[in-house]
Amino acid sequence: MLTAENVTIGFIGTGVMGKSMAFHLLTAGYPLVVYSRTKAKAMDLLEKGALWAETPKEVAKKATVVITMVGYPVDVEEVYLGENGLIPHGGSGSFYIDMTTSAPSLAVKIYQEAKKRGIHTIDAPVSGGDVGAKEAKLSIMAGGDLEAFEAVRPILEHLGTNIVYQGKAGSGQHTKMCNQIAIASNMIGVCEAIIYAEKAGLNPETVLKSISTGAAGSWSLSNLAPRMLNGDFEPGFYIKHFIKDMKIAIDEAEQMEMEVPGLTLAKSLYDQLVEKGEENSGTQSLYKYWK
Repeated sequence: MLTAENVTIGFIGTGVMGKSMAFHLLTAGYPLVVYSRTKAKAMDLLEKGALWAETPKEVAKKATVVITMVGYPVDVEEVYLGENGLIPHGGSGSFYIDMTTSAPSLAVKIYQEAKKRGIHTIDAPVSGGDVGAKEAKLSIMAGGDLEAFEAVRPILEHLGTNIVYQGKAGSGQHTKMCNQIAIASNMIGVCEAIIYAEKAGLNPETVLKSISTGAAGSWSLSNLAPRMLNGDFEPGFYIKHFIKDMKIAIDEAEQMEMEVPGLTLAKSLYDQLVEKGEENSGTQSLYKYWK
């Protein structure tokens, strides 16, 4: 059994969400080794007792369970399969959990390469944004071998409350694509509803009281619409990362010969925001498209 007494956890990627997730593991008593491309982003964790590693290779040497939460598929591939990556230097019996939203095909490739070395991998992307990460209430969707998932589940329970095994390697990432497709069109609806309320002379905050608990209710309406109204466009989830996710979903849909008109429209609107320099803003900044 993997416990704080017999496991050292490595954590790679201490950004908006990763830092909170790593902190929960420290609080739970797990020895923690962290690596991030920018060491300054990990200083809070280091001050609380985490140890620093200079490369993913060093993390692999020191930790038997490693969680990664990085930016893009290219980063995932480098961390796992690069010259100084986890898999070339990891020990047999280790467990690696990628919680980045990445390409399902890459998750399968990593799984196959890891299996050759006796390493267990789980693709376990999350939903819930910065709030879910801070409150340890993330939704975690996992793919990989069921036995490996069950082994790391006690660790994942420190990070999320809705933890679901979805199937073989890549299934977690495919499920996250379903999540992002649903959110993309929903964000358009949330913004249009708020703008409509304003143009109709209504108090949008009062409107939210009525519609957020009815049939129109959604996480985005309850959590992101208030940020829009308060002029808070700081990232719980970056626009640039959401566009990355939408691009992956569109590519996967094309391979399945499926049309995704809602997703395609949403991406086109966010692309326009990027052209205006909003790539590092939160996804709720879609509100600015109408402003």
